[in-house]
Amino acid sequence: MMIGDMIAKARKEKGMSKTELARLTDINIGHLTHIEKGERNPSHKALKNICKALDIPYQQLMFTYDKCINEEQESYNVIKHISYSKLLAVDNIGGFIDCPPDIPSSAIALKIKDDSMSPTIAKNSYVFVELNSPLSSKDIGVFFYNDKIIVRKFSSRNGKITLKASNSEIEDIKVGDNDTFYIIGKVFVK
Repeated sequence: MMIGDMIAKARKEKGMSKTELARLTDINIGHLTHIEKGERNPSHKALKNICKALDIPYQQLMFTYDKCINEEQESYNVIKHISYSKLLAVDNIGGFIDCPPDIPSSAIALKIKDDSMSPTIAKNSYVFVELNSPLSSKDIGVFFYNDKIIVRKFSSRNGKITLKASNSEIEDIKVGDNDTFYIIGKVFVK
């Protein structure tokens, strides 16, 4: 399960041992090991305690709760590209939009402001985003790439990531090791 990988990533980046996290959360170290290996999911209460001990937002990890990582996602090290501590900052709120019943995992609706994904996604239309979702090739996603939020088709080959626009006039983006890159979520088009 992806949530275990995210907990392990956060714990290691915070420089905390498993023993210390187990002590701070009152979770048995064996159980914590099973959680980090993806063999068990933490209860919501345990997850809240883990997040509090790691000083990270609870909701960001909740978005990964029921997600699994496939072989392709492992090949590009998806965990490296999902943030546990950053929140999407929204500069303009356009009101509410109905959540389609066939996309119940959507967390936000995003209005497309450019024609980079045209004709697949029309400018000024809405897409529905499942936050912190691992992507497979040909999925459309929302990304943070070098200080910009963009929507592109995701491609992974031999562990290398390429972000492709539907509009043939816009160049593909090859994500490099020195680029700042996060997957914000998976896009669903209605």
